[in-house]
Amino acid sequence: MGTCKVCGKTGLISTFISVCRKCILEQSDMVKKILEEAHKKSREKFGLPYPIPKDPNGVKCGICGNECVIGDGKFGFCGLVKNEGGKLIRLAGTADKGLLEWYYDPHVTNCVASWVCPAGTGCGYPKYAKSRGPEIGYFNLAVFYGACNFNCLFCQNWHFKELTKNLSPLVSAKDLAEKVDKRVTCICFFGGDPGPQILHAIETSKIALRKKKGDILRVCLETNGNLNPKLLEEFAELAFHSGGVIKFDLKCFEEKLSFALSGVSNRNTCKNFKMLAKMHRDRPKVPFLHASTLLIPGYVMQDEVDKISKFIAKLDPSIPYSLLAFWPTFMMSDLPLVKREDAEECLRIAKENGLERVRIGNLHLLV
Repeated sequence: MGTCKVCGKTGLISTFISVCRKCILEQSDMVKKILEEAHKKSREKFGLPYPIPKDPNGVKCGICGNECVIGDGKFGFCGLVKNEGGKLIRLAGTADKGLLEWYYDPHVTNCVASWVCPAGTGCGYPKYAKSRGPEIGYFNLAVFYGACNFNCLFCQNWHFKELTKNLSPLVSAKDLAEKVDKRVTCICFFGGDPGPQILHAIETSKIALRKKKGDILRVCLETNGNLNPKLLEEFAELAFHSGGVIKFDLKCFEEKLSFALSGVSNRNTCKNFKMLAKMHRDRPKVPFLHASTLLIPGYVMQDEVDKISKFIAKLDPSIPYSLLAFWPTFMMSDLPLVKREDAEECLRIAKENGLERVRIGNLHLLV
């Protein structure tokens, strides 16, 4: 339980943010100042800038949707790009240097899309899957990127920021692709977020697909969706033709709430999701696009799920949608777990809005 500094309301309010959902949506100057200070404070210990750099005399990056304009001697929002004397230096995220950790994850993995993808269900067999059911005995090469272009105060994988801070370990696309052996049937890039290092993900995928030519290898992306549209489209082509899945984390619908919780607009995410929805229609039996939303008590619950599910259904009701249970961590560790009845109500709303495939994930976290 917390108290809103603006309206004085007591309830499911993060003490770190100290502003309720209603006041966030009304967005007064006082609210903006409080939220900006919260995000700035959350990034200082990791040496990351806030807000997104927009120096009129700087150099534009353009790798992701933030489109940082970085001043001399300054870093981009993700922490991987620096302006040195008017020239952008990419400290990671190139074909030669990917800031990441990797591991083999046995199928069926805890992938958010495993309930609809070839690895978890066998859909698309024999073109996209090794068996008619779950690919038991095979592995996913899980690639955890150590940077992000959002600043989610509820981040479930916030330790990626330690990788950003230390700029280690670095792995080339060629060396990472070498980890793909005959047991590996998919690669999933996640994090953090692949957005700031999408060039590395694209190059790794191309090398690995050439290596496994004639065999099954799906390339997948789990992302906040805030990518450069052209680079996302390039990766999407690789995913589409290999049987992979693009997994969008639609954190919320309201842009003001996105700024409050993630420090960044979600407009680019929505535009990119619309773009990929068109590709999804061309591969409906083996889902190409998947959406998920983390349910956050007091902030992202029934109202947001109602708007998000309507947004998805309007594009294509066959797009699978997962509702995930929040775990108290990072800067919002004082909020409670999600109540089962609230999650089930969100599920009902999404189905009522026309979505054909909806589920609740992380059931063990519900109370």
